[in-house]
Amino acid sequence: MAPTPAWVKKLEPSGPQGHELLAAERAKSNVPVEKLQELLFTKKVIDQKQKVLDVLKSEKVFDKSQNYFAGRTERFETALARAKRLRNLKLKHNWTLDEFRTASELISEPGPYGLHESMFLITLNEQGTPEQRDEFLVKANDYKIIGCYAQTELGHGSNVRGLETTATWDSQDKTFIIHSPHLTASKWWIGSLGRTANYAVVMAQLIVDGKSHGPHPFVVQIRDLKTHEPLENVHVGDIGPKFGYNTMDNGFLLFNKYKVPHISMLARFSRVNPDTNQYVRQGSPSLIYGTLTWVRSTIVMQAGSVLARGVTIATRYSAIRRQFQDRDAPASEVGETPVLNYTMVQIRLLPLLAATFALHFTGKSMMNLYSENQKKMNAKHENANSSRGAGPEETQSGSDILADLHATSCGLKALSSTIAAEGLEVCRRACGGHGYSSFSGIGPWYSDYLPTTTWEGDNYMLTQQVARYLLKSARAVIAGSAPSNDTTAILTSFRSRASIGCAFDILGSSSDLVAAFAWRASFLTFEALKHRDEQGKAWNDLLVDFYRLSKAHSQYMVVKNFYTALQSPETRGAVDQNTLAVLHSLFRLYALHTLEQEGSEFYASGACSKHQISLTRTTTVMALLAEIRPHAIRLVDAWGFDDWVLDSSLGRYDGKVYEDMFYRASELNPLNRITVDPYPDSDVLFRRVEGEGVRSKL
Repeated sequence: MAPTPAWVKKLEPSGPQGHELLAAERAKSNVPVEKLQELLFTKKVIDQKQKVLDVLKSEKVFDKSQNYFAGRTERFETALARAKRLRNLKLKHNWTLDEFRTASELISEPGPYGLHESMFLITLNEQGTPEQRDEFLVKANDYKIIGCYAQTELGHGSNVRGLETTATWDSQDKTFIIHSPHLTASKWWIGSLGRTANYAVVMAQLIVDGKSHGPHPFVVQIRDLKTHEPLENVHVGDIGPKFGYNTMDNGFLLFNKYKVPHISMLARFSRVNPDTNQYVRQGSPSLIYGTLTWVRSTIVMQAGSVLARGVTIATRYSAIRRQFQDRDAPASEVGETPVLNYTMVQIRLLPLLAATFALHFTGKSMMNLYSENQKKMNAKHENANSSRGAGPEETQSGSDILADLHATSCGLKALSSTIAAEGLEVCRRACGGHGYSSFSGIGPWYSDYLPTTTWEGDNYMLTQQVARYLLKSARAVIAGSAPSNDTTAILTSFRSRASIGCAFDILGSSSDLVAAFAWRASFLTFEALKHRDEQGKAWNDLLVDFYRLSKAHSQYMVVKNFYTALQSPETRGAVDQNTLAVLHSLFRLYALHTLEQEGSEFYASGACSKHQISLTRTTTVMALLAEIRPHAIRLVDAWGFDDWVLDSSLGRYDGKVYEDMFYRASELNPLNRITVDPYPDSDVLFRRVEGEGVRSKL
């Protein structure tokens, strides 16, 4: 194909130009973008991000112009080059861990070192003894060994107790024999394993003297450190292309009676005594689940930002894109209408915009809760012994400090990642036909994010963990032995008022709106407890109820955290009253839109009346859309996404949507450098590839 002619390059989109339209949108609002951005992230974090971004944009390896055109192998090769360069840049610029993580987030693609830099290092640090940290963690931190976290198997994912890989203690030579007894025992979906890692933390059933002690972590070398070829009796490789996430080499792994030394079993909390051959527990087994709880907490923290990318793109494009004419528009508004003016678009995008802030403030609360609990648990349990089982589902209300955090992380991980994943698809569809193009920046981001709804606990399965904790908390409240926390407080309040009911003013009082969410969650908890304990219903028969219960409790936590954040001195001191009012409108939109969607449960619980729900749907939510609409562009601007990060034609800050789409298609697209032979009687496929001759035949 000939280069784009000069006369084409001179063409402009018809009508008002994109930069003019977005400038007009920003002029409608007085929301101070910089101040709001500082509230979300702090000035220190913003400056740090900009410093790191400047470095990345100056490096040729991070050029994104061919990202949407490359195939699987090319994408992986580029991702590996970027991962290596990123590691070297960390050393060159002496980046902190936060700066390094910021760089990884800005690159916005899964990298081959992803599991090494997260689960592998964290597990070694949190579950290894000082001796094991010296043996493995020091080398891993220096990238002398590259690791991954091998838990999920071909036949088992969520059911960790059902893992089939075994680690049998051999008392004769003091080794563990790692073995895959069935095809379904193959480790599967393991990030960084396919081609990159030479070590793995392998979760395997520990067997000592014929007795199984459940899954335990083992540090296992799987490839030669010089040749990078698999070791004998190890079969490892990449699992193939996926719906997304194709810059990551997710892998499979099988063992054939493979021996590893005694030091391989991570032994901070349990070990096999090599002298007596006895299995010994030490410390608190519940801390084994600290790693997964941390990961789930970070997922909650990231969900708001993940969704905000899609909302930013869709909102900006909806302000530029014009379709049809509003038949009731004033005479002064001529021509086609910006689709963001249509309430059918607003009801899809603006509640999601509100959700980005709700999830962000909830994520901050979640990370604070995790940090506080880790400090308490380490102080309390470092040298303690426990007879409790290792499974987090066995947490006892009032006896385990991890119980509330574990349930919170499970419920919020499930809810927040579902909101983000489903919201991204809503954003893509709100962009019309162009949303289907990779150039929109939403589709590829959506497909890379989708696994989050499954890994670190399938979102549907996790809800059982939440329900189990809530039932035990309710039993403790009834027995008068409940610990003091937010969950037991709302359950106790509900129980004390259940016979007289409630009278929440959900339309006039924000605190009452939060209380209505707490009431509904408490009602569903005691209903589930009645079905289980009094009526004796089977667990399986209650799974749908448990899903609804977990969702209700998690929605309460999001609404509560959003409301609490707006009442905090930090927020009130960071923005002016007008901006605070806009944020309050976002809070009410998120809460009331959620309430309206779940209206039957709120009504059944007695939290509000049919009339209140009806008014929410027909009047209040629509009024809130109108209030927020003028501020939409500035609110998405506050998330501070650089165009380089978004990599989106539709979401450009300057509004040059159609120019950028055409440029990518006409000048960056490698397919347009190929001249094909279209005739079926010719065995030539490509007549010419720019810079080559005839290249391809049948």
